[in-house]
Amino acid sequence: MVVSRRAANGAPSSAFIGAVRAAIALLSALLTGVLAAIGVASLVAARRVVTPAARVPDTRILDLDTAAQTITLSRTPDTELPGRYGLFTSGTSPYLKLGSVLAEDAGSVKRKLLTHVADSARLSSEAAFSGWYYGGPAELQLAYHDVTVRTALGPAPAWLFAGGDHADTWVVQVHGRGTTRAECLRAVPLFDALGFTSLVVSYRNDTEAPRTRTGTYTLGATEWRDVDAAVDYARTHGARRVVLMGWSMGGAIVLQTALETRHPELIAGVVLESPVIDWRIVLDYQARLNRLPHAVTGLAIGALGSDWAAPVTRGAIPFDRLDVVARAGELQHPVLILHSDDDGFVPSDASHALASARPDLVELRVFDTARHTKLWNYDQERWSDSIRAWLRRTGISAPADADS
Repeated sequence: MVVSRRAANGAPSSAFIGAVRAAIALLSALLTGVLAAIGVASLVAARRVVTPAARVPDTRILDLDTAAQTITLSRTPDTELPGRYGLFTSGTSPYLKLGSVLAEDAGSVKRKLLTHVADSARLSSEAAFSGWYYGGPAELQLAYHDVTVRTALGPAPAWLFAGGDHADTWVVQVHGRGTTRAECLRAVPLFDALGFTSLVVSYRNDTEAPRTRTGTYTLGATEWRDVDAAVDYARTHGARRVVLMGWSMGGAIVLQTALETRHPELIAGVVLESPVIDWRIVLDYQARLNRLPHAVTGLAIGALGSDWAAPVTRGAIPFDRLDVVARAGELQHPVLILHSDDDGFVPSDASHALASARPDLVELRVFDTARHTKLWNYDQERWSDSIRAWLRRTGISAPADADS
C-alpha cells in the first residue's frame, strides 16, 4: 500500500502524518531499547570490575599421565611459558605445581608435574593456570607466625616472617585482585635471605580480611587504609623502615598507601610487580580484549566514577586520584617497577609513562614474554637480581647484603 503524501488541497494527508508518527515512535522505542541495553551492559561491566571474582578457568587438562607424572594442557600464551607455575582445578587434587615444558604442538603443552598425583586422582578438565606456585607459608620452610592487623573494619589476618640481621627493615606484601595473600609468598625467600622481615597481609573484601557492607573493591581507593594499618603494625613491632610491595591491583593499593600514609617517613621504597598504575588504561584494554563496545566501557567507567556507583561501591571511585601518572609529582619514595610488555591483562603503558614522568625516583625493569604476575616464575634469577640491585642502589640494603 502506498500512503499519499498530499491531500487534495496540497496539505500533508492524515495517513502520511500518521505513518511518520508511527515511524518516529518505532525509532524512539528502538533507540530507547538500545540505550537501555547499553546502560544495563555498562552497569554489569562496572559491577564485574569491583566484585571479587572466583578463579576463572583459562585452560583445559587434555591428558594426565600418573605413571610419568606429566600433564598435558591446551596451549595458551600462559601455559606455554617456561618456568614453574601452579594449576587450579577441582577434584581430588585441586592445586598442582607444574614444572618445565616437556613437549608441545600447535594445540597442547605437556609439562612435568611437581606435585605427585596418585593413580586414583580425578581432576576436572577445566583449570586455571597460575603464577602463585606456593599454596601456603609452610611450603617455604621458613619460620612464620599467624598475626592480626587491626584495621578500621576489624582484624585482618597476616603472615609474619621474622627477619635476621636487618629485621628492622620490613617488607609489606600486598596481593592483587581476585587472589589472596598466598600470591605474594614467592617474594618472601628473597627478602628473608637479606635479613628483612616480611609481613604478608590481607585487605578488605579479599575473602580473608573483614568485609564491607557491599563486599566490593574500590580498586585501591579505600583498601590502602588496611595496608597503612599494616605499616602501623610494623612500626609498633620494631620496624624502622618499610618497603611496600604490590602485585597487580596490589600495586595500585601500595601506591595509594605511599601517597596517603600517616607514616611517610617510615616508607623506604616501593616495589611493583605487574602493577595497575592507571585504572582507566586497564579497563579500556580489558574491554577491547573482551570486544565490548566503546560506549559500554565509557559508561561503565563513568558509572564507577560517579554517584551511580553508590549502590555497588557505596561511593564514586576517584579515578583521577588513582591515576598515579597524573600524580607523579607527589611521589616521595623510590619505586621499582617490574612489568612485562606482553602482560596480557594489565598493559605496561602506564608503567612506562610513570618511569618517564619521574626518572629521578622510578626505575622500570621490562620483561618481554613473562605475562601477568608471572615474572618470578618465568625468570626467577633476573627477577631477584633486579630487586637486589635496586635495594643496593637505593641504600635500603648494603652492597654485601644485596649480593647475597
